[in-house]
Amino acid sequence: MDVKTAVKAVKQGDISPVYLLYGTEKYQMNEFVSFLVEQTISKEERDFALVHYDLADTPLQQVVEEAEMVPFMVPRKVILVQDASVFTAGKDQGKVEHRPESLLEYMNNPAEYSILVFIVNQEKLDERKKIVKSVKSSGALLSFMPLGSEDLLKWVGKKAKEQDCTFEEGAAELVIRNAGTQLQTLAAEIDKLCLYAGKGGIIRTDMVDQLIARSTEQNVFALVEDIANLRVDRALSIFYELLKQKEEPIKIAALIARQFRIILQVKDLAGQSFSQQQIASQLGLHPYAVKIAGEQARKFQAAQLKQILSRLGTLDYQMKTGAVDKVLGLELFLLRLAA
Repeated sequence: MDVKTAVKAVKQGDISPVYLLYGTEKYQMNEFVSFLVEQTISKEERDFALVHYDLADTPLQQVVEEAEMVPFMVPRKVILVQDASVFTAGKDQGKVEHRPESLLEYMNNPAEYSILVFIVNQEKLDERKKIVKSVKSSGALLSFMPLGSEDLLKWVGKKAKEQDCTFEEGAAELVIRNAGTQLQTLAAEIDKLCLYAGKGGIIRTDMVDQLIARSTEQNVFALVEDIANLRVDRALSIFYELLKQKEEPIKIAALIARQFRIILQVKDLAGQSFSQQQIASQLGLHPYAVKIAGEQARKFQAAQLKQILSRLGTLDYQMKTGAVDKVLGLELFLLRLAA
């Protein structure tokens, strides 16, 4: 079952007795939990109807006992269970002894007044385990993974539309480039932009640049983008701004090297016909970062990228040994790179 199907089912009153949420996109996961609670428990009942557990210090069988227990003063309760490592690969290193069979027995005859929600903040579950198979067949197994590049752009536009704002062309993508790909951060920045633009307002690119300060990593990302497009003056401008922010040149060089390494890896994997999602999974990157790196990769030959990384390795050694002034060394590297 996907998240959209689950949301539709909940709206129609078709509630699963057990939900297993997993993935790395915590913001969307929290949104679904909030939605489920809002749809199943009134605000007045939540003090009695909302129960929290953490399997790091609570046995699974105790959670099952809670689910079997008739709720006090409310018709239904939602039990939120964090750190559900019983669903993942590897041995549980905690001191608490869990009995997974207790949940398997419960799922054969779940209580109609309880909704169990297990939350796993990991990319994968161990689908060899009976407990995972059981939830998959008789419960609701929902994946919350990073959005693809196009879906992320749509999400940004949708968030603004919810507040009666729209983006001019290019502004939504600039928000992602400046703020990064974390949905929690993006949501906060969109709130700020919509407040500035006003109801019915249009968010322009100059507003984005004015209101969203880029992190060091995002600045280096933009710097490499400018180098790839031979915009030397803009690349140097970002470099000087980073220096004003007291960023260490060695750190800047390391981040530049990381970005060029990603570009080379993306170029290599794309050449082997890997999809954007496959590359993202292979490199542990967000799909949007893979998309941008792929665009940058088309502007370099593989041999050029290897040469750049070699020169960065030499520069790193020279800066750390004092053979070259750190600022001057990196400045000359950028000038030669864009020449």
